[in-house]
Amino acid sequence: MKSVILACLAAVAIAAPQLRPDRPFIRVLTYNSADDGNGNFNYEYEAENGIYKRVQGTPGSRGQSNMRGVFRFPLDDGTIAEVTFTADEDGYRAESPIIPAMPAHAIEQIRIAEEQRRQGATWDQQGRRLTR
Repeated sequence: MKSVILACLAAVAIAAPQLRPDRPFIRVLTYNSADDGNGNFNYEYEAENGIYKRVQGTPGSRGQSNMRGVFRFPLDDGTIAEVTFTADEDGYRAESPIIPAMPAHAIEQIRIAEEQRRQGATWDQQGRRLTR
């Protein structure tokens, strides 16, 4: 019996989170959330190292959650980066000065795909074109 108790205590000690000097503990300064149970929710938190996030969600027309929000985090040079985003029926869109501009060839490929969709083209999950 003593060996079982000793083994359990050893397992708990090994499984306990370890603080590492290269990964200091970061305190959460604020945390707020609400969920009405009908698909409407919001949450917001801020940590002492400058990380911040705020999200508001609503039910989407296709059964998904639509979300709008902002998050901030510190960069290596000490400045704070901020990203605003929307996730809805049209996908995920983020805006920030830290996000590089889309290259011209990518914009052209998107234009071609949109034109092909207007003409009735469809693709499978692996990206193979199903219709001509």
